[in-house]
Amino acid sequence: MNGERIVVGISGGVDSAVTARLLREAGHDVHGLFMKNWEEDDTDSHCTAADDLEDARQVCETLGIPLHQANFAAEYRQTVFDYCLAEFRAGRTPNPDVLCNQHIKFRAFLDYARRLGGQAVATGHYARLETAGDGHVRLLKGADPNKDQTYFLYRLSQEQLAVSRFPLGGLRKDAVRAMAADAGFDNFDKKDSTGICFIGERDFRAFLAQYIQGRPGDIVTPDGETVGSHHGLPFYTIGQRQGLNIGGRSGRSGRAGQPWYVAAKDLERNRLIAVQGHDHPALLCSDLEAGDLSWISGAPPPPGTACHAKTRYRQPDQACVVEAVDEERLRLRFHAPQRAVAPGQSVVLYNGEECLGGGVIDRALPVAESPLR
Repeated sequence: MNGERIVVGISGGVDSAVTARLLREAGHDVHGLFMKNWEEDDTDSHCTAADDLEDARQVCETLGIPLHQANFAAEYRQTVFDYCLAEFRAGRTPNPDVLCNQHIKFRAFLDYARRLGGQAVATGHYARLETAGDGHVRLLKGADPNKDQTYFLYRLSQEQLAVSRFPLGGLRKDAVRAMAADAGFDNFDKKDSTGICFIGERDFRAFLAQYIQGRPGDIVTPDGETVGSHHGLPFYTIGQRQGLNIGGRSGRSGRAGQPWYVAAKDLERNRLIAVQGHDHPALLCSDLEAGDLSWISGAPPPPGTACHAKTRYRQPDQACVVEAVDEERLRLRFHAPQRAVAPGQSVVLYNGEECLGGGVIDRALPVAESPLR
């Protein structure tokens, strides 16, 4: 591996900075690439791109490596943002970070890196790779359980993984920050980025309303009692508590004083279904179905396979079994009820430390059905 030209995605954050440092110290010909993926409404109050670029420059100057810049905003709009808007309009909750990795960071970025003569690309993801003698690559969880990011990488192919490098996979975050400070990087204590990259720190509903016209409607209980009003179904997700503005009101179910949560969306009648209580049965599911499948090995685990899954990032592994799977559909049954499973999010399967792949959740089957009237 020594002597490879590796193009590192330099974001301006501490993780990508230390990634570049480790590869440089290992003797590689390291180039940095700063990617700009969003341009619309790119104001100082919402976007930190200018500051991030300065941090990226300081890192590359400190390491003595070249820094390139590329604008992938058009590709991002086409492959990530437009898809997300369609999903929101359909009442689902998409995961743009998964799509960004699949289409931008490990496709558009990879293509650009090859034009720079790169033999491989590297990012600051907390994940590990293991390559067998036959060239098959396994994607393994990062050593830091609080930072493992394989959930966001499950759609990568063998071809993409074969030319990817994740130097931080065996490290913990505190060690990474210490390495950044030791290297003299200005960003050693920079706050980790959170949320959706194109939204930044702004209000989610206000941002989305620029692109999707919400149609107000009723918030109702599962038995049809109206308890409030909503701003538009795309602006809510399953399990959401904040922003319902129902207050201390109790429905006829008699759960006095308990908070309200979004349990479902009735698109046909433009109604948001809400229930009281964090663990209300309508928020729990025993099975789920997923489509748009992607398997790292190229093949799905066969029916009857016992494994673990996550239906959202940072969720502890949940024991389950593959009930049915083919090229287009996956059905999982969980050992314990799962809460607030949102269609549009990804379900990612694991065999121990190995990430197997997964798909996009289409339907969660409640533990206790509560049909609407």
